[in-house]
This record gives sequence, structure tokens and C-alpha cells, in this order.
Amino acid sequence: MRLFRILLLSALLFGPFGAEAQQPSQPVQVQLRRGGRTIVRGGMLERPDSLRNRRDSLQLAALLLELDSLQRVEFRADSIGLAALRTDDIHTLDSMTQARLLAEAAPTDSVVRKPLLKKGWFMSDSMSLSKVCWLTAVMPGYGQIYNKQYWKLPILYGALGTGLALYIHENKTYKPLKRQYDAYTDKSLVRTPELNALQDRMIRSNTRRQLYLGLTIASYVYFIGDAAVSYRTNEVSDVKKATTLACIFPGAGQIYNRSYWKVPFVIGGFASMIYCIDWNNRGYQRFKKAYALLADYEQHPELYPDGPTDEFHGRYSADFIRNLRNNYRRNRDLCIIITGALYILQIVDAHVDAHLKDYDISDDLSMNLEPLVDYTYVPTLRSNRPVFGFNLSLKF
Repeated sequence: MRLFRILLLSALLFGPFGAEAQQPSQPVQVQLRRGGRTIVRGGMLERPDSLRNRRDSLQLAALLLELDSLQRVEFRADSIGLAALRTDDIHTLDSMTQARLLAEAAPTDSVVRKPLLKKGWFMSDSMSLSKVCWLTAVMPGYGQIYNKQYWKLPILYGALGTGLALYIHENKTYKPLKRQYDAYTDKSLVRTPELNALQDRMIRSNTRRQLYLGLTIASYVYFIGDAAVSYRTNEVSDVKKATTLACIFPGAGQIYNRSYWKVPFVIGGFASMIYCIDWNNRGYQRFKKAYALLADYEQHPELYPDGPTDEFHGRYSADFIRNLRNNYRRNRDLCIIITGALYILQIVDAHVDAHLKDYDISDDLSMNLEPLVDYTYVPTLRSNRPVFGFNLSLKF
């Protein structure tokens, strides 16, 4: 009986009720050691978990380190930043973790960084091709400096300066001859040995002057064309570059598109139009002067005792010569209009040809028509119903 009482007393002291009764007597330090999902309650209100922010920061740091080790190229520790962690949280990390974060935050040689862009209206790395060409047209040599091809400047400036100097020198020789010829022909157009010799000298001097002028213009145009061809700063489509080259010089767009068979037609058309313009202009100037002399003779015959001084010596009337003058002028103006139309046409051709350069013209361009049998579901019949028709397929 006594033994039974001792066992019953032990069960009451160390059993469930006894352990539950002794639970409040545990120290405070033991209560703080709780799991991650434990919620401290006091009365009816929830107390904030003071360890939650610290625990979440540590978990975030571990997650960032794991992602950084898997994808080092795309995700870097400096892009995420140590700022995401609080100061007191960083102190809680161990020394190895802090060292790795600081090493990843520091710039290394393996990181590819884009160079700083030059900003400014006059010199910028993002300048468009059109702007570079316009500035080169105003300031020859700007495109070569922008493209960092400085070795071309002495050659281009030398050709441009030489052509310009020769043109100015020959122009000084041509101008006095032209004045003498005009002074002689203003009085009489009768052919004399002196007039023929003077005209021959004037024509030879004018030919040399035009050659030097052509060299100067070619050097100037090459400044702009070379700047467009060597442009590599931004990605420019072939369409824009071909169109720009065609605007700078006729036929350059066709050469850029490698349509070499079109170049003789473009150059030949322009050469023919220029020759027609010059020929009609010379005829216009000839009959213009003849009409002026003949009209002056008809108004003041007393001033010309030897008769008309025009080159036809009065064989043609003033109205006939005036009609010839007007015809030459009309033909000259028409040739100028055709030349402008030809210039626009070769620009359009270069633009369209650049667009169609990658167009598929293989034998796979075909059309196929074949019968088709299919089935469609009809809700009212609650079953599939056959459908007959044709299938048209286009390959392009």
C-alpha cells in the first residue's frame, strides 16, 4: 500500500500535468530558443518577431551568393549591392562572406565596360551619317578626322589645293582672252585670221581651265564620299549608305550595290546631258549675239556703212535668227531638266536596289493547289463532320 502511494505521487509530479505545471518556471533564455515559425503571444495581441528581419537578411545574402556562383556573367554582386543588407546584418556575417562580397563589388579586368561616349554637337560618337556628310561638305576633311583616318588628309588636301591653284592660274589667263574676244565680236562677227587665232587660244585656255576645275570638284566630292564609305561609328543599313553615296555622286550608289552594269548607263547619260547642255548653250550665245547685232543694224543703219556686221552678213532676217536663239535656249533648259530627273532616278534606283539585294529569287518561289479533306466538330450533331475543299500554298 505504501509502495502504491509512492508511485502515484511520482506520476503526479513527473507526468504530463506535472511537467505542464513546471513549464512556467523555465528561464527566459530557454524561451528565446524557438523555431522559425514560433509566434510569441501575450494576451490577445501578437508581438512582433524581433529576429525576423535578421533571419531574412541572412537568407537573402545566402541566396544572392548562390545565384552569383551559378551565373557570374549576368548577375554580379555589385549590381545587387551591399546596400540591400543593413549595417547590423553585415556585421553578423562571417568574415569569409564579407570578403567575397567586397571582392565581387570591386571592378575587375574581366568585366567588359562600355567606353564613355563623346557628347557634343560638333564631335559625338553617336553622330548620324547624314550629319557627318553635311559637315564634311562644309568643312572638307571633317569626315576623315571623325573616322580617325588622318593619313588621308595630306593626300586629299594636296589634290584639292593643287587643282584649285591651277584653276585660278589658268582662269587669270582665260579672262583677258575672253574680254578681247567679246570686244571684237561685239562690233563685228566677220571671220578674220586675228579673230580665229584669238578664238583658238581662248578655247585651249578654257579647256585647261575646265580640266583643273574638274580635278578640284572631284577632290572635293571624294572628301564627302570617302567619309560616307568609311563611316563605322554606328550601325548603318546598306540602304541608307547606298542612297547617301548616290546623292553625293551619280553612280556611286550603284557601285556600292555592286550593280556595275548600271554604271555605264548612269555615267553615259550624265555625260550626254552635259554635252547637250553645253552645245545648246553655245548655240544660244552665238545666235543671241548675232540677233543683237542685226537688230541694232535695223534700228541704226547709218552707223554701219558696210552693212550688217553679224556673222551671216544679213543673209537671214532678225525674226529667223531670234527663233533659232529661242530654240537653243529651250533645248538647253530641257536638257537641264532631264539631267535633274536622271539624277533623281539614279538615287531611286540605288535605294530600291539596296532594298532588293537580299530578296529571295530562288526556284522555291511556287504555288501549289491540292484537294483537302478535313473534319470539323458540329455542336448540334455532337460529332465530327467531313469538310471538302482545296488547299492553296504559296512559297516566297
